[in-house]
Formats: sequence, structure tokens, C-alpha cells
Amino acid sequence: LVMHFHGNAELIDHGGGVAEFYAARGFATLLVEYRGYGRSGGSPSERAIVADATAFHDLMAARPDIDPARIVLHGRSLGSGVAAQLAARRPPAALILESPFTSIASMAAGYGAPAFIVRSPFRTDRVLPTLACPVLILLSPDDEIIPASHGRRLHAATPGSTLVELTGGHNDPSVGQGAFVAAVEGLLARVIPSPSPPR
Repeated sequence: LVMHFHGNAELIDHGGGVAEFYAARGFATLLVEYRGYGRSGGSPSERAIVADATAFHDLMAARPDIDPARIVLHGRSLGSGVAAQLAARRPPAALILESPFTSIASMAAGYGAPAFIVRSPFRTDRVLPTLACPVLILLSPDDEIIPASHGRRLHAATPGSTLVELTGGHNDPSVGQGAFVAAVEGLLARVIPSPSPPR
């Protein structure tokens, strides 16, 4: 199973391409929605979103058709922070971070806002060095929303992580890029060598 966590200006409705990508490689995909997004009620916060993500994970891990040792977490943009926090609570087979940030506090500072006003810091930079699972970091030097320097700092702070550079802006599709396909397929083949055939 791949649990996919989307970005801030997105909904699960936009995740069809990601689900198709993983389905073609024999993986089920759970598109995780956040509180206050799409058709979900409530108000989003780091604590609430991570609690929901953990509950989704545990529901999936309890299913007879899901191997809990073969759950991969894939987070994009805001979702990279969610996936990293979940990985700290429920160690995955692998963690894929696409357009990641070191922390929301650091992002805010880049826009001239003081870090102390950030209520949901999503400190990915503190989580990654503590993880034992394989970590793949995907970034683009052309990203106009989250500077590539964030992903490079995460890579430098995470021994054994893999860094792959893509092309295009923050909201340009990445799933069809050759570098994306090669990196993700390589990671999946390494950590989960024999997934079930596509249905």
C-alpha cells in the first residue's frame, strides 16, 4: 500500500495520476484527505492532521489484504510534512518526500514572518535524522514555492537518503517524468521486491 498525502492547494480529487502510477506497479493507493479540506469537516492543524493520518494508517494495517510491513508513505509539498510526522509514529517500508520543506517555521521565515507565530511547525528536519527507513527526496530547482534548498538540507541531514532532481515548477506534474519514474521504481524494487501483480 502507498499512502499519498497531497499538497496544500490540492485535494484527493487531484490524485488520480498518482494512484494510476502505483496501481500499474502492483500497489494499492490510499489518497488521504485532511480535516477542513475538500469534503472533510473540521479545522486543520498539525496535531489533528497527524492524528487522522495515524488513524488511517492503523485502519489500513489492520486489513487482511494489506501487509503492514509493506506500507510506503508518499508526501508532496504540505503532505511531505504529514508523511514525515506519520513515519515517526508508524515506521514505513519507505518514505518518499516530493517538494519537501525543512519546516513550516522555516518557510514562514523565508516570507518575512517570524517563526514563533507558526502554530503547526511540521519539523521535518527534526524527524528525518531519526528514521531508519529508506528516504527518497524529490525536488526541482525550478520550484517557485518551496526552494530546492529545503530538500537539499533535509538530504544532508539524513544519512543514507537519496536525492533526485526533477524539472518544472511546484505545481507541474512530476509523475510522468523519467527521473521520477526511475527513482520511485528503484526504491520500491529495493524495499518491496515482489508486490502483487496489478489487477
